[in-house]
Order: sequence, then structure tokens, then C-alpha cells
Amino acid sequence: MTGKDETQTDANGLAERTFRAEPGSLYVVATPIGNLRDVTLRALDILRSVDVICAEDTRITATLLARYGVTTRPRPLHEHNEAREVERVRHELAAGRSVAIVSDAGTPAISDPGARVVRAVGRAGHRVVPIPGASAVAVAVSAAGLDAERFVFIGFLPTQAKARRALLREFADLPAALVVYEAPHRVAATLGELAHVLDPRRSVTIARELTKQFETIATLPLADASAWLAADANRGRGEFVLIVDEASARGAGAQTLAADTVRVLSALLEELPPARAARVAAKLTGIPREQLYERALELRRASDG
Repeated sequence: MTGKDETQTDANGLAERTFRAEPGSLYVVATPIGNLRDVTLRALDILRSVDVICAEDTRITATLLARYGVTTRPRPLHEHNEAREVERVRHELAAGRSVAIVSDAGTPAISDPGARVVRAVGRAGHRVVPIPGASAVAVAVSAAGLDAERFVFIGFLPTQAKARRALLREFADLPAALVVYEAPHRVAATLGELAHVLDPRRSVTIARELTKQFETIATLPLADASAWLAADANRGRGEFVLIVDEASARGAGAQTLAADTVRVLSALLEELPPARAARVAAKLTGIPREQLYERALELRRASDG
């Protein structure tokens, strides 16, 4: 059982199930990452029936609760007080109360507070019930069109450059896509770091403001990512999910370029850097830019050698 269910009848006479929170249970409730209509019906059932709602930011959660008529007032549970809240939540569950935890957006305990509470509650023998819903990781990966058959979620990279590069090198050669969260004030530096540490020919999907009014999803070579971001100030705003596709995925099956295409590309490389030469050649020939960029790098290396 994952919550007491009740059967109600809608206006059409059809039976539908609703859920009520059960005593002594902790509910890990996913909430929308932007669009408030992405909340699930089961999440609303639980939020309406639990005794306590712990929220990363009570102001953000209050907006969601008010929108759907949930009257319970949330209390804070964030990175600065989570250690103290653990014991309080355990006492409440032991006393037979039901508790829900939510983050600002998406699923708690995924690069957000909550894991410490979940771990302590589980070890104490209380029931932990996940209430699934939106997750920025799943949303971004589903829209990226990855060639990779698997992905690794890294979350937020370390703030120090040395640690950031060391971590990226650990994952660089894995046969998988890499998924990174990033904030607007660091996204430019992170894209530069990704292109520096990883193969710049790898494809990156930049997903920002997912499910919100200015949602943007763009896929391009890592080498072009910094220029793409800098081309429009609005592109640097919002919350980001960056997905770097598998190293060999995009170019592994590339067809051999015709001799005349190579000549055009070679001529362009005499005046332009590889990324811009590939972009121009793609417009002239209709050949995918990623394939041309890979060949441009080979030509440049041969020329330098």
C-alpha cells in the first residue's frame, strides 16, 4: 500500500481513486519544474491529506498549494536546516503523523534537499513513499534525441575549477551521455570547461527554462556552445540542464565526404576557424554541421602536423 485510497464518482458516473496519506509515513512528492499544471493528481491528494509539508522554499511551495486549494502551511526544509529537521520529522512519524517533503521544483533529493531525511527515516523503520512526477533530468533527456543508449547524471559541478575539471575527466571516456545541472551565473564558464576537457566534437543539448514560457532546447557541437550562448543575452537566463552526448555517438557512422566538399572545407579553413568553416560549409552543401566539423578538425590537425 502507498496511501489509503478512496473511491469517488465523477460527474459522468465513472469511479476514480483518490489517495489519503497514512499515519507514520514520509511522502517524497515531486512538484512541477515550471508549469503548475504538471502536478499529478496523486501528488495533490497527498499534499491535501498529510499533516506536515516540508518545503525547500516555503514561498515557492505556497504558490503551488494556493493554486490547488491546499491549506496546510509549509515549513522550511533546506540545506541549512536539514540536519536539525531530521530528528523533528522522525519524532512526528513516530507519533503517527504523516509528512511530505517537496523541493522548489521537480523531485526532492536529486541535487536538492531531502536525501538526509529520507535516509534517516528509512533507517528508523518508517515507511518512505515516493510520489513520482516531474524531473528536469528526465524532461531534458527525453527532448535531447540522444544517440547514447545510457546517460550519467552528474548534477551540479564543483565550484572550483580544478575540482570541476578533475570530475569531468573521470567521466570523459564513459560510453554514455553526461547530464549536468547549471545556474545562469555559471553556465558560460561550464560550457567552456566542457569543451576544454571533453572532445569539442561531442554534441551538447542546452535545455533552459524547461516547461516555462521561454523554454529553449538547442543541440549543437560543444565547440559552438559558448558562441551560441553569447549570441543572445536572453540565452544565459534561467535554470539549465546540459547534456553532452556520448563521445563516439554522433560521428561514428558518418559517410565519407565527397572530394569537392573537402576542397570547399579546406578553402574555408584557410580563412576561418574549424567551427565557423563547418557552419559555412553546411549552408553551402546541406551536409550536417557535426560531420563537417569533425572533418575540419582532421584537416586542421593534418595541416598543423
